[in-house]
Amino acid sequence: MKLEAPERRLPAEARLGIGVFGASLALFVLRFLVPRPVAMSNNGDGGRVLCGAGITWKGLPEPFVHLAYTPAPGTPPCRPTYLLTQSWLAELAVRIGRLTGLHGTLSLVVLGLLSSVIAAAAVTAIVLGLPYARRVRLFVAAGLLLVVADSAFFGYFAAILGEGAAFLGLLLAVGGLLLTAREGWWSYAGMAVTFAGGVLAVNAKVQTLIILPILALAVLLVRPGTLRGVKRWAAAVLVIGAIGVVTLSAQRSVEPALAPDGTYTEFPGDDSREINMFNSIFLNIVDGEHDTRADLAALGLPPSFAQYAGNGWWHPHPARIDPLYPRYRELMSRPNVLGYFASHPGRTLEVLNRAATDQLTARPDYLGSFDQDAGFAPHAQEHRVPVVSWLTGLLAPLGLFALAPIWLFVLVRAWLRRRSPLGVVLAFLLAVSLTQFGTAALGDGIEGVKHQSVALFTLLLAVVLAVCPSPLNSRAQPTVA
Repeated sequence: MKLEAPERRLPAEARLGIGVFGASLALFVLRFLVPRPVAMSNNGDGGRVLCGAGITWKGLPEPFVHLAYTPAPGTPPCRPTYLLTQSWLAELAVRIGRLTGLHGTLSLVVLGLLSSVIAAAAVTAIVLGLPYARRVRLFVAAGLLLVVADSAFFGYFAAILGEGAAFLGLLLAVGGLLLTAREGWWSYAGMAVTFAGGVLAVNAKVQTLIILPILALAVLLVRPGTLRGVKRWAAAVLVIGAIGVVTLSAQRSVEPALAPDGTYTEFPGDDSREINMFNSIFLNIVDGEHDTRADLAALGLPPSFAQYAGNGWWHPHPARIDPLYPRYRELMSRPNVLGYFASHPGRTLEVLNRAATDQLTARPDYLGSFDQDAGFAPHAQEHRVPVVSWLTGLLAPLGLFALAPIWLFVLVRAWLRRRSPLGVVLAFLLAVSLTQFGTAALGDGIEGVKHQSVALFTLLLAVVLAVCPSPLNSRAQPTVA
């Protein structure tokens, strides 16, 4: 696949890159720190990120942000059982903090600044990789900054939650794919950026592992600059293989986790699979608002479980405490849930529509933005850059009636640009958004808005890139093969 691009001189490109990076970083830092730092409070899962950074922390959901996490004296380093690449960033922030006298402490300010640098570099990579005139690329940069800096997403960069690393990885992967299609050393730089972004995004959470085959296909479809024949395919295979090897090694680096049935897990996410399916069954299907007995029968569960309708795993009165539950534990499985949805299209559409509303809502109301010393009420949220999430929030009540046309728009633009690297990138982003949407909608029954954030972020990146005109309409000249 050949990239159509204007003929560019390196000094001009260097000036553009330095300018975009500097402006992006300055805006992100101001947005992060002024008038005071903002982040996302711990929803109860933050201990996993801290554990990966070597900090043992036992905490429940919190209404305020902790700007610093310090391990208790004499506590041995935590041994993680769950891999999140946000832990890698947190560990790097701890090491940077040591240079400023923060021995062993994770400062969310340092983490937020580190993430801001990576985000600015990723935006710069995307801008440099686009085959457009300077004016169009600066317009795209402005759109990307509005998405990345939006209040629904930016707080994750300085949080002990997994979504921030997913956002950064996806940004880097997009920039890397676009740069890979350029000629000369840009192409090799693009492969390196794609590798870094792919590792970060794929391993951000268990749910993002599905990004790996989608990214692999995108890498195969984007031709690395002027490489031809065996060299072209060898370069693509090298990038894919490197991402796969690092992913496999990283996933094997964590300790086996203890599953609810008392056994130790072998594969990533096995310890939470029963919990997720349990919640999907009792919050999405047996929710107390439909024909409960018929739904229980379709799932193979006893009629007596009707008393637990609408009660999730952590409810005070869940089905898992019932004496009969061990007999039916094996039915808390993905095949059983997917089998139900396949045979009940009406209910499936209802669940998907609710998930679409969750996605467009963009921001869960229980994740606070400020530390307790800021003087705000518990769970108070900042609204410094609410443009994109405000617009999606207006569409949220429409559910699939609003989300499906956006999917269609991106799909059409990807098809029209199918012979260009940008078309591949649009298809990649759409595929990631759809798979993340389906995984969160049908495989989870709780925290729908938060669990849809990766899908929404990816879709919004695609929309920004999809509105780009054809290169020929922006005074771009095709590159000679």
